[in-house]
Amino acid sequence: MAGATTLGDLASAVAARTHGEAAVVAELKAGSEAAYAWLIGEFQQPVFGLVYRIVNDPADAADTTQDVFLKVFRGMKHFHGESSLKTWIYRIALHEAANRRRWWFRHKARETSIEPSEPEAPNGMDRTMQAALTDHADSPFDNVAHHEVQQRVEQELRGLPEPYRTTLILRDLEDMSYEEIAEVLEISLGTVKSRLTRGRELLRQRLTPYVREVGNELGLAAPEPELSLGSRVTGGGRRVEVIS
Repeated sequence: MAGATTLGDLASAVAARTHGEAAVVAELKAGSEAAYAWLIGEFQQPVFGLVYRIVNDPADAADTTQDVFLKVFRGMKHFHGESSLKTWIYRIALHEAANRRRWWFRHKARETSIEPSEPEAPNGMDRTMQAALTDHADSPFDNVAHHEVQQRVEQELRGLPEPYRTTLILRDLEDMSYEEIAEVLEISLGTVKSRLTRGRELLRQRLTPYVREVGNELGLAAPEPELSLGSRVTGGGRRVEVIS
């Protein structure tokens, strides 16, 4: 009986969330300013973080995020609830970020930039990555070492080919479920899992030479074959997550 009650409570909670989202969507379609304010407050930072990890430029990420919400506002009348609101918005964000990245390679990459080659992420958008790398009890040297590892992991992640890079970002940085990733990318669960496996292996291969080169200096052990974005490297007797 207790089990039945728990399941009933869970079903009620799910139904309430579904109804709540349906009500918000109805308000959005009706042009409610309050609903749009809620939408921006709820999704602006996550969308910016996702886009930034793909385009790797704060200004481009900000412009692209603005484009995403314009697409969302204009396309709301075409949203019929086949997926969750989050899934739909993330799908638009990935599409716009991919377009921006392609444009960058065609045009902006040809220009000589006077900006730093690796700009700092604004507004602490990479807190997840930083928190995963940093042990707050570390010495100043440890913190510098961890920051160096973080930058190298980010660099190698950016170098992964699609579709592996986006799949790893959604799973290991955005912490989306396999089901959510399948909906966003419009692929099967089996494809999600195979892309994650292959992407993590490619990342391991890219990181191994670096760890072997600086491992002794930074106190890192060479990656094991199963190293992934969610796995760990050992440093100075301490286990440090590469990316959570």
